[in-house]
Amino acid sequence: MAMWQGAMDNRGFQQGCFNSFQSSSSDEDLVDIPGTAMNFSLRDDVPPLDGEIEEDKSYNGGGIGSSTRMMDFLEEPIPGVGTYDDFNTIDWVREKSRDRDRHREITNKSKESTWALIHSVSDAFSGWLLMLLIGLLSGSLAGLIDISAHWMTDLKEGICTKGLWFNHEHCCWDSDQVTFENKDKCPKWNSWSQLLISTEEGAFAYIVNYFMYVLWALLFAFLAVSLVKVFAPYACGSGIPEIKTILSGFIIRGYLGKWTLIIKTITLVLAVSSGLSLGKEGPLVHVACCCGNILCHCFNKYRKNEAKRREVLSAAAAAGVSVAFGAPIGGVLFSLEEVSYYFPLKTLWRSFFAALVAAFTLRSINPFGNSRLVLFYVEFHTPWHLFELVPFILLGIFGGLWGALFIRTNIAWCRKRKTTQLGKYPVIEVLVVTAITAILAFPNEYTRMSTSELISELFNDCGLLDSSKLCDYENYFNSSKGGDLPDRPAGAGVYSAMWQLALTLIMKIVITIFTFGMKIPSGLFIPSMAVGAIAGRLLGVGMEQMAYYHHDWAIFNSWCSQGADCITPGLYAMVGAAACLGGVTRMTVSLVVIMFELTGGLEYIVPLMAAAMTSKWVADALGREGIYDAHIRLNGYPFLEAKEEFAHKTLAMDVMKPRRNDPLLTVLTQDSMTVEDVETVISETTYSGFPVVVSRESQRLVGFVLRRDLIISIENARKKQDGVVSTSIIYFTEHSPPMPPYTPPTLKLRNILDLSPFTVTDLTPMEIVVDIFRKLGLRQCLVTHNGRLLGIITKKDVLKHIAQMANQDPDSILFN
Repeated sequence: MAMWQGAMDNRGFQQGCFNSFQSSSSDEDLVDIPGTAMNFSLRDDVPPLDGEIEEDKSYNGGGIGSSTRMMDFLEEPIPGVGTYDDFNTIDWVREKSRDRDRHREITNKSKESTWALIHSVSDAFSGWLLMLLIGLLSGSLAGLIDISAHWMTDLKEGICTKGLWFNHEHCCWDSDQVTFENKDKCPKWNSWSQLLISTEEGAFAYIVNYFMYVLWALLFAFLAVSLVKVFAPYACGSGIPEIKTILSGFIIRGYLGKWTLIIKTITLVLAVSSGLSLGKEGPLVHVACCCGNILCHCFNKYRKNEAKRREVLSAAAAAGVSVAFGAPIGGVLFSLEEVSYYFPLKTLWRSFFAALVAAFTLRSINPFGNSRLVLFYVEFHTPWHLFELVPFILLGIFGGLWGALFIRTNIAWCRKRKTTQLGKYPVIEVLVVTAITAILAFPNEYTRMSTSELISELFNDCGLLDSSKLCDYENYFNSSKGGDLPDRPAGAGVYSAMWQLALTLIMKIVITIFTFGMKIPSGLFIPSMAVGAIAGRLLGVGMEQMAYYHHDWAIFNSWCSQGADCITPGLYAMVGAAACLGGVTRMTVSLVVIMFELTGGLEYIVPLMAAAMTSKWVADALGREGIYDAHIRLNGYPFLEAKEEFAHKTLAMDVMKPRRNDPLLTVLTQDSMTVEDVETVISETTYSGFPVVVSRESQRLVGFVLRRDLIISIENARKKQDGVVSTSIIYFTEHSPPMPPYTPPTLKLRNILDLSPFTVTDLTPMEIVVDIFRKLGLRQCLVTHNGRLLGIITKKDVLKHIAQMANQDPDSILFN
């Protein structure tokens, strides 16, 4: 870097130019520059375009002033031209055009030779091969994370003496001394009190186990936050808000890099094992996208094209959800509904293939040890009744209220973290929250167990062999008659479990608000589902007991006779989980598919749909944004939401810069500026691109050139061509006019000029402009009046205008 800077200084390249090139200014900051006042009374003295110039002998001759002295070094690609700076938005239109040109060239060459034909076939197959590799790597990492997290979670309570690598379940799997009542106890599994003081009974043993549980939780959390802080700051959070922003075209270098992947994989295991109220499912989307981004570098087709790479990342997000929940179809729909910005049909097929391979890989690893892919398999034997839609809708209302409450409180806390001293001490914050969580969790068996185990138990339908307290009913059932279990009066264990679950619900609601957003990997799917599953199980048991004691009520007597199996509390837990997850994320279609894939409860799609839609309506009534969109806005990412309507009656001239009384836009002319002039413009501004016009008087638009391409091209010309000096004239035209003898060689930069920048007139309604930005993925749009350049509208201008129309702070649209 120092050599490059020195070379620039030695060749007369202004220092300010280099600084502005290296700055992290956003690509949307293109306007507001000093100049002359805008003149709306435009004249018609427009000179002919370069294509209209009559060619004569001087263009083809070999004299001193002929065009042969033009340094057209851009016929060969220059490294760096066409790439983007960090924290910039890609040009979707240009990237798609480049890919079409590349594909057209390969197709034409394939007819010339056998080797070119093989290259064409391999290029077409490379996308499917990449999907295969992403699925294999994502599934393998997910299996590793699942196995490691299960083992480390059990490590807080004890170890297995026959092998330290066995978790609690595997340790007691083949033991002959495991009883039905104490299925989790076996001689080979020793709690910490047994190891340290050789007893498991008494208050002192309880204190030892309590202390070791909190100590291990703090150790895991400390390691997680320390690794994130030191090695990969981008590994914190769920990653889905940033993935959405990246898929919309924003560049955050390093966010999907190898260090982020390694640290996120390790710290995700540590964070989940610490017992904090978080899940691994959301971060697995980030992990899968890291895999996709890294593997893209093995294929030129995707390494050199940012738009094509984002198609791969969309498929990788589907694979991430597939391995997170064992829901391949739900993963594809999640990518389509929630995270992807551009999702063509080809990406749909490849996403499906990547999700399939990832799910198959995870199934082959069998991390749960039950030969099933799904996380929470359920077997409900009772069909639901039409009247039960009422409590299901009530659960939907609860989910919507919880979602709106959580988003508002969590965003308020995260904003406080950003704007106060709290944000400077992430390690202390994580340790404090972990200590509070562990201290409150240990006395209650439902908070002590991992959240996934808790949800699995809440989804469970009680059978004859269940020993859980949730299944402690008074048994009047004659097993010799067979059939399903009828509704029964609740026993003491059920009432005890209800109180414990109520306390668990309060704790989960409060502690999750402070946990999500800390500087460790933290997903929100599982904690949200846990809140809903607890509320659903409480309501389900209440409905079950009401049906048992009041089966003669009008609402029950038509379909629920005494001794029949009427209510399934586990179904209510499942519906409640979907409702709360929908209230927080605002997912609908993908949520329902994920839930029935997750549980295998295919016949309960209608209850799930009713709860999901109700929760979305209620949550939207209280706040339009889901949790991921809210975090995108909190962080100031330049993300243009495709789901929102723009209903304001404003015009392009109301948003463009410069405004009517502002100075003119800074432009470059096509054939009258020297290298020094252009370097001065670059050094005095921080904008990432400049319109090119025929002349300052006519303001007739020729094209648009990127700042980065200009700097790289000029620097490359200074290094390779000794004749290029500060007084060399830069041409963006097809041909250069004859030059007088002994003048410096000219510099032709037409190849870096975008000759088809998107333009609108000054009277174009902003709702059309917003749609254009959304659907074409533009980074800027030029505004013209009678064919002459007036101003520019950038993506950030659009976002600021939308925020202003919604009575929000327009300056919040700034990457933080």
